[in-house]
Amino acid sequence: MMAISKTEINLRRLLSAAPNQQNQSKLMHYVATLREQLEQLSEEKTHEGLPRVTKTKVNEYYEKIEAVASKIAAQVMAWFVVALSLIVIWVASLCKIFFGATFSFKAAILDDGITPHKKNVLFVIAHPDDESMFFSPTINYLTTNAYNLHILCFSTGNDDGMGSIRKDELHQACAVLRVPLQQLKILDHPNLQDGFGQVWSHDLLTEIIDEAVTNHDIHTIITFDNYGVSGHSNHRDVHHGVLKFLKIRTERNIKAWEKLVSLKIFRKYCGPVDWLSILSAKRHPSKLIIINEQPWKSFEAMAQHLSQWVWFRKLFVIFSSYTYTNILCRINP
Repeated sequence: MMAISKTEINLRRLLSAAPNQQNQSKLMHYVATLREQLEQLSEEKTHEGLPRVTKTKVNEYYEKIEAVASKIAAQVMAWFVVALSLIVIWVASLCKIFFGATFSFKAAILDDGITPHKKNVLFVIAHPDDESMFFSPTINYLTTNAYNLHILCFSTGNDDGMGSIRKDELHQACAVLRVPLQQLKILDHPNLQDGFGQVWSHDLLTEIIDEAVTNHDIHTIITFDNYGVSGHSNHRDVHHGVLKFLKIRTERNIKAWEKLVSLKIFRKYCGPVDWLSILSAKRHPSKLIIINEQPWKSFEAMAQHLSQWVWFRKLFVIFSSYTYTNILCRINP
């Protein structure tokens, strides 16, 4: 009986291991190696000059190798179809936004009998760039419809020692978003400094919010939800400050809306196609949907924050659903 060559032994071992290999790149390498080994095996000769393996055996190995290769092809095709489908939906959604086919249910967010140009809306945020990263669809909608916008920013974002730079960047972003600079207030309070480890006093926040509401005759407040969109502790403290203000100042009859968070990371970074949130909001009258008809303005506004305009934030602005859609929920203290 003819001894099995080293090449055939290695080929059999690799064929045996291939079905258990889950890493697709390694599996592709297996197939390439198996094909090379089969070609080498088919050319091997005995001392008498005869083929070491029969043509039937070569064909048998070939069929087994191609079966492994077809498994890879099927997986690649499945991923390709999924990716292509997502791209088509994504592009179609962008076209819907860019070419004005807006949603009729995006809502008269502040419809309570007061004309828009007399309606004073206060955005309460924690850091420069929050307005562009998270709230730009709502800001664009309100400025387009002649609402009178104010922004209260509780810090200069000085965690990295660039507070003065970030303050100037917020001024430039507000110019892009058409928020009057005299209606922007940026605080640099010693007890309200930027940072994950910084705990902001809810009493202090409430006091400052109360002052802003009184000075500017604010009718509506828009801010973060309980999670703070990104989970940042400063964002969450701002929410609790607004909530406490609403509980204490019930006689003012101030409306307040919080920005909802997509709980699943896919929905958070699916760009303009967060249809699950949109369909969910349609079934709940306490939720409002704001579609950004000018997403390019959101890009331009965020680009003003040059100190923060690094590659991963560029990707965030492109793929984040917050660039294209805001789902707001009424705060009931």
